[in-house]
Amino acid sequence: MARRLATWITAGAVLFSAAFPVHAQQSRLPIVRDAEIEKLLSDYATPLLKAAGLQSRHTEVVLVNSPSFNAFVSGRKIFVNTGTIIESDTPNEVIGVLAHEIGHLAGGHQQRLRQQLDRAQTISVVTALLGMSAAIAGGATGNRAAAHAGTGLAIGGAEAAKRGLLTYQRSEELTADRSAVSYLNKTHQSPKGLLTTFEHLQRSIALISDRIDPYRVSHPMPRDRISALEDIAKKSPYFNKTDSAKLQERHDMARAKILAYTGGPSAVESFARKTKSPRAAQYGRAIATFLYGSPRQALPMIDKLIAGDRSNPYFYEIKGEIELKAQDAKGAVAAFSQAVKYEKDGSGLIQSSLGHALVLEGDPQSLRRAVGELEVSLSIDPVNPAAYQHLAMAYGRLGDIGNADLATAEENFHSGRYRDAKAFAARAKRRFKKDSPEWLRADDIQRFQIPRSR
Repeated sequence: MARRLATWITAGAVLFSAAFPVHAQQSRLPIVRDAEIEKLLSDYATPLLKAAGLQSRHTEVVLVNSPSFNAFVSGRKIFVNTGTIIESDTPNEVIGVLAHEIGHLAGGHQQRLRQQLDRAQTISVVTALLGMSAAIAGGATGNRAAAHAGTGLAIGGAEAAKRGLLTYQRSEELTADRSAVSYLNKTHQSPKGLLTTFEHLQRSIALISDRIDPYRVSHPMPRDRISALEDIAKKSPYFNKTDSAKLQERHDMARAKILAYTGGPSAVESFARKTKSPRAAQYGRAIATFLYGSPRQALPMIDKLIAGDRSNPYFYEIKGEIELKAQDAKGAVAAFSQAVKYEKDGSGLIQSSLGHALVLEGDPQSLRRAVGELEVSLSIDPVNPAAYQHLAMAYGRLGDIGNADLATAEENFHSGRYRDAKAFAARAKRRFKKDSPEWLRADDIQRFQIPRSR
């Protein structure tokens, strides 16, 4: 996780959960990649998606680096802020948030919101034109009252359209809340976490809630959501059901990891004093020591965790990161190989890290193995720029310049650097036979239409 979380960007607080009708400038979002946390969120979401009649393989949960408590949907992706995980004491709270977002997906709220936006824009434009016409006519006849009335019509029409859209959004949020309770019941999980989330939000805005106009916000006030949900939530036969100890520990370990990367040793120690999971506290300390202290000091700490759970792939993954920082490529290869062995679902991220370590080992045999591991990684996770970068290095050191250029083109393409991608694709095409698979891949990149900046 060290390289993937090298740059963390903070964002201002926003109110929990929004259904985004557009791409929300995804390329500008500070996306975080981590195999362990992605697997945890996937395990949270999969049964809920099934309960909602959605296919999990078509829906991706994406981690966003932001300390605020928020989640939203865009397309078939559910975006979850790191702050949501940190601020949630139990898995059930995050599961409740995911259930709400899945309610938006299953309800087709994004498409309907687009329609409402189009309708609101139409109303606003028409009333503005009518108002302008009335104002011009009033001005031409010297009727000042008519001119002012025309201006008022334009402003009032836009305000009416805006309020109508906000009313619609608030109703969809309440619908998604009710859907969330339904999915939680179907999966035999408690809706208590959803209520707990709204109670946290209500306390966080308590000092300013009397200054918020409830008709000028896109979400119902937390107290209104609690009032609407409390009765049906408490009628659930699973209301008092708690998360398993194993799931709670996984959740706490994810929180410890995020805190180590974002807050450093002091944040980890604060968490360690409160958590009921000694292993999560030890995990956070090991990562913080590796990041802010000495990798040599961190090694025995992670080795102790491995001794207590020899089949945990993420302990080996962190050990591999520590070995890389200690410039021990051979040790990193051994650690990442164990991580790949025990990661049953096959994480493209971990396989990519193994490929990177093999490239750094540098001998021809390791480089050839690196190509194989990285190709497997990209078959699982084909939009990982770092894997293409490592693959380009492996091919370059093996003297295969055509494939090195093609991998560099792919890296730039998936990083959004389209002009650089096209330049490397053009270079790659010259080294491959026309219409070969490699030539066609390069040609696709070269023909790609670069999106116009808004």
